[in-house]
Amino acid sequence: MTAHRGEVTWLDARETVSIAELSRNCGLTEAELRELMEYGALAPLERDRPDPLFSLECVGGLRRAARLRRDFELDLFAVALLLDYLNRIDVLERQLKSLQAHLPAHVQPPHREGPQPWHEPHGSSLP
Repeated sequence: MTAHRGEVTWLDARETVSIAELSRNCGLTEAELRELMEYGALAPLERDRPDPLFSLECVGGLRRAARLRRDFELDLFAVALLLDYLNRIDVLERQLKSLQAHLPAHVQPPHREGPQPWHEPHGSSLP
């Protein structure tokens, strides 16, 4: 996976990346990636290989996890938990979009991203 500054690379799940390339592209060291493998948060395509290969699909989640690790000063065990939750969220969002695609247009909820406005559960208690 070679990309120059300003060049966009499509992260194709069918493509593979070595641990060295993964390290260069996600912001974590090879030692950190190996520790995530020990925690079970990062799985190589084949466990028997001395030089593990990974699906290119994992780069996005690792980049987000590395950024959150820096921003919140997380240890690697917390990053392992975070990766699991990020992957679950991605799966759930894909499932939701798939299910919404099967709804008739008049039944689909309006598209809203980000936080929703907060409302008092039983009306306002202010005068």
